[in-house]
Amino acid sequence: MIDDSTEVKAIFNKIAPVYDQLNDLLSLGIHKIWKQMAVMWSDPNYGSTCLDLCCGSGDLAYLLAKSVGSKGQVFGVDFSVEQLAIARNRQPPLLDKISPIHWVEADALSLPFADNYFDCATMGYGLRNVSDIPLCLQELYRVLKPNAKAAILDMHCPSNSAIRWFQKWYLDTVVVPVARNLGLTKEYAYISPSLTKFPTGIKQIELAYKAKFVKAKHYPMLGGMMGILVITK
Repeated sequence: MIDDSTEVKAIFNKIAPVYDQLNDLLSLGIHKIWKQMAVMWSDPNYGSTCLDLCCGSGDLAYLLAKSVGSKGQVFGVDFSVEQLAIARNRQPPLLDKISPIHWVEADALSLPFADNYFDCATMGYGLRNVSDIPLCLQELYRVLKPNAKAAILDMHCPSNSAIRWFQKWYLDTVVVPVARNLGLTKEYAYISPSLTKFPTGIKQIELAYKAKFVKAKHYPMLGGMMGILVITK
């Protein structure tokens, strides 16, 4: 997690053109499966109004739109104008069978929505990068309807030392060199230190309860290198 939100915004604006390609590399393409799991665990229904917080280039938002059908609504929210531009310009599949998607430039710590507005929410690779995780969870709680669920997908620092070593090796010897060739060394070198500062799954559950969520469960994946926090208001 980087403390300076202006710096974080600058990073995500700069990496926007190659964000999807590097996500494929970073996860060996498996991120698409994890995103499908996050959408499933957020429990969207036909006609639901959904939030994709820190939507980036829109992967989760489009999956939500497909899930809720033409009668639903999806709001993709990000503070990176460049990421939102890419999301808006994507060619969605099955255009007539998905809900409208509203792309909103906004801060995850101060959402421009009324209380109890959304039926469900997703968040992919965003919680680790906000400057105030407790406040972000409080805002998410505020805008969700009672009994609504949110699924939060992110990278984690594994507790197993061997897996932790592999993760660092992969980041340092595969991901960062590729990013360096694209002129993005600084933007991707920050990932490794951000993981060590990111709360563990157990701590995320504690923070969710402090934000007044009534249920919280964390699902570690890929040996703990990834995880999905599922919370219920």
